[in-house]
Amino acid sequence: MAVADFTRLGIADVVGLIRTGQLSPLALVQSCLDRIESFNPALNTYLTVMADAALAAAKVAEQAVTAGDALGPLHGVPVALKDNCEVAGVRMTGGTPFLRDHIAPADAEIVSRLRQAGAIILGKLNMHEWAIGGTTRNPHYGPCHNPWDPTRIPGGSSGGSGAAVAADLALVTVGTDTGGSVRIPAALNGVCGLRPMMGRISNRGVIPVSWTFDTVGPLARRAEDIAHVLQVLAGYDPHDLTSRDQPTGNYLAELNDGVTGWRVGLLGGHFQTEPQPAVVTLVTQAARMFEELGAHIEEVELDGAEGTIERASEMLLADAAAFHQARLAERAEDFGPDVRTRLRMGALVSGSQYALARQEQRRWQRQLKQTFERYDILLAPTCGIPAPLIEESEGVQTTRLLTRFTYPFSLAQLPVLSVPCGFTQGPLPVGMQLIAPAWAEASILRAAQAYQQVTDWHLRRPNVE
Repeated sequence: MAVADFTRLGIADVVGLIRTGQLSPLALVQSCLDRIESFNPALNTYLTVMADAALAAAKVAEQAVTAGDALGPLHGVPVALKDNCEVAGVRMTGGTPFLRDHIAPADAEIVSRLRQAGAIILGKLNMHEWAIGGTTRNPHYGPCHNPWDPTRIPGGSSGGSGAAVAADLALVTVGTDTGGSVRIPAALNGVCGLRPMMGRISNRGVIPVSWTFDTVGPLARRAEDIAHVLQVLAGYDPHDLTSRDQPTGNYLAELNDGVTGWRVGLLGGHFQTEPQPAVVTLVTQAARMFEELGAHIEEVELDGAEGTIERASEMLLADAAAFHQARLAERAEDFGPDVRTRLRMGALVSGSQYALARQEQRRWQRQLKQTFERYDILLAPTCGIPAPLIEESEGVQTTRLLTRFTYPFSLAQLPVLSVPCGFTQGPLPVGMQLIAPAWAEASILRAAQAYQQVTDWHLRRPNVE
């Protein structure tokens, strides 16, 4: 097998080969850097490539194997980060001109945990400005392109994170999800993306959008790879006000135990009436696959689900407007037009509106908790459409369209995994959301693993060779 082919393996295979000396961390990192050099100019996934630092870390990783040192669970695994995560001594732009020359003073908590686990940081990825939008049509650093069709968006705000995995420019990437910013790029690029339970992973050292909804989340091809990364990133951080002190468990222990006897709710209502028919068909076919795997499938409607979209938007944008209050007052012209518009929308949300939205959030969370008394997981489309064309993707309207099915579960603050479930139009990837009860990331990872054992949507690759 050529060295370049190792980028197509999962984390368990890569780490196993590195541990036994069959794969050189240095060769693996160099292979990734070669692909980045070849394909990044066309895709614009990376804003900063940390080539020298990555190669130096790979040499250290290789020496550790030779010396027989204790190795971490991600030893030698190449990882890339959304450019709103701090890496000490490295530029962090946040996709905005406000931070064009900003050098991060320290590692974000997630970066520290990745390094401790032996992962190697390849660089920083393109994103929607300030992570406020769903297109990654960035007016300051150029649009990120979808590897399946470079005339189309990769989604956002973690667009570079989704595109980099799809194009094999990193084995794993890390993004952030506020209203859908991991799940949407995962769906539009044909990879897996996890929004963990709010508070599961530390946000310290990551630029906020909304203190109410922000999460860090990994993207990779396989649910198993997501589980490996979550095992490293999850855990209480007493220095992060959003972190929750909850047991993490072992996300790999029951990963292959299947879904026999599970009760799976296929969401109806606007989750089936709004998406393109091809998207509904693919998600329904995925539900039937779960039935073949031994689960019991039942269509369920969540009363009031559509109304939660506006409530989530109000709270999210109000939080964002609060964070950017001084910048919006002093340098509004330096924001991209769509981000400026959305921040001004957030600034208009009154205290009474926010209070009413917060109360609706409590009602919605209680409703979903009661729903999960009957179901183990829920299924829904991630996006109602495949990736739109870049030239037709206006930031405000396109974001509103792409978040129709992600916002309700951001409002609930529940764990959600987007998993590839087919292709349409050319082909362009389609994703489905697996939604779990509070703190039950292990359940959706287990369900996705079962699904991916009998399907190959996640292994298909765009023609970027």
